[in-house]
Amino acid sequence: MVGISDIDTRSLVRHIRDKGAMNAIISSENLDIDSLKAELAKVPSMAGLELSSKVSTKEPYYYGSEDAAIRIAVLDLGIKRNILRNFDSRQVYAKVFPAKTTFAEMEQWEPDGYFISNGPGDPSAMDYAINTVKEILAADKPMFGICLGHQILALANGIRTEKMFNGHRGINHPVKNIISNRCEITSQNHGFGVVREDVEKSENIEITHINLNDNSIEGIRVKGKKAFSVQYHPESSPGPHDSRYLFDEFVSMVKS
Repeated sequence: MVGISDIDTRSLVRHIRDKGAMNAIISSENLDIDSLKAELAKVPSMAGLELSSKVSTKEPYYYGSEDAAIRIAVLDLGIKRNILRNFDSRQVYAKVFPAKTTFAEMEQWEPDGYFISNGPGDPSAMDYAINTVKEILAADKPMFGICLGHQILALANGIRTEKMFNGHRGINHPVKNIISNRCEITSQNHGFGVVREDVEKSENIEITHINLNDNSIEGIRVKGKKAFSVQYHPESSPGPHDSRYLFDEFVSMVKS
């Protein structure tokens, strides 16, 4: 385990706040500054970096009870296991597919709905996932997306994404559900977001959730479709659990 010491951590926080998120390097072995800077320079920029296909499952697998009433196809862009646990606890049988699986391939399993997962990297570099989501929407299938899945749904509807000056990290982000007019405390971990201006101009997208700290878009749904997404993590464990209702809403949507 690597740590840092003998620095003013408050000054470090202020530096990141004012200069924006950036790459860094920590070493307990190599203490030569020039050498460390050279290593840091080799780290690629996150902008334009496609990572989901590198962390996704290589082969499809199943999660939950085969006897469950609902079957959900999961596009794994870097999925968290607790998302699958939340589906399983709601009597959902999931088949998890590699990131570059096509809609046609997933349809062969005859799922009742689709889930687009969280994951790393720049969403705008993921044409394969954007095209898959476009096809799911065109087929009018129920769909739910979390985090990266939220960004992919936006891109599939002509909404740009952007690298945030400071990402959202941690478990105390207040989000307002503007449909129910209720606030929820959320867990977040993302460095990209959807462009608010594009969302507000879109004729296809409706805003469902906003971040009360910076007014950024935290949730959308597609008008006339059974498709919605959120930027944060309703499956967060050990919590907060304020947003677990989103899984129930998706299951109800599929059943209807």
